[in-house]
Amino acid sequence: MVNQQSLQDNWHEITCKLRNKWSQLTDEDLKAAQGNIEQLVELIQRQTGEARNAIEHFLEGVTSNGSAAFGRAAEATRDYAHRAAETIQTRSRQAAESVRTHFGEAEEAVRQRPVESVVVCFGVGMIVGALLGLTLRNR
Repeated sequence: MVNQQSLQDNWHEITCKLRNKWSQLTDEDLKAAQGNIEQLVELIQRQTGEARNAIEHFLEGVTSNGSAAFGRAAEATRDYAHRAAETIQTRSRQAAESVRTHFGEAEEAVRQRPVESVVVCFGVGMIVGALLGLTLRNR
């Protein structure tokens, strides 16, 4: 027998498949059933003359396909999230290593040329200050 929860969880997809199989079912008919298995089966029997076991078999197939599709989508999402997390970890390790390397190079440059380094920092500070001042003044 069809699981009530599975029917309700996949209601939109199931109603589309029901209308494809039994075109005489209307939106109003399906709304009247409101995801209730018994009402739905009785409605389809009345509207189509189809046997109860054939309707239940169709519903079982539709709900199991929906559950399987949901499971596949969930698994694909988990795999994507796992790969994304691994990529982020790898890139952050690479970025940290690059920062350490360049920091060491910058530290060595300051040790070798302290006066020039102070002058460059002062000049960069003046330029950044001027740009910030212009930006704030234009607001």
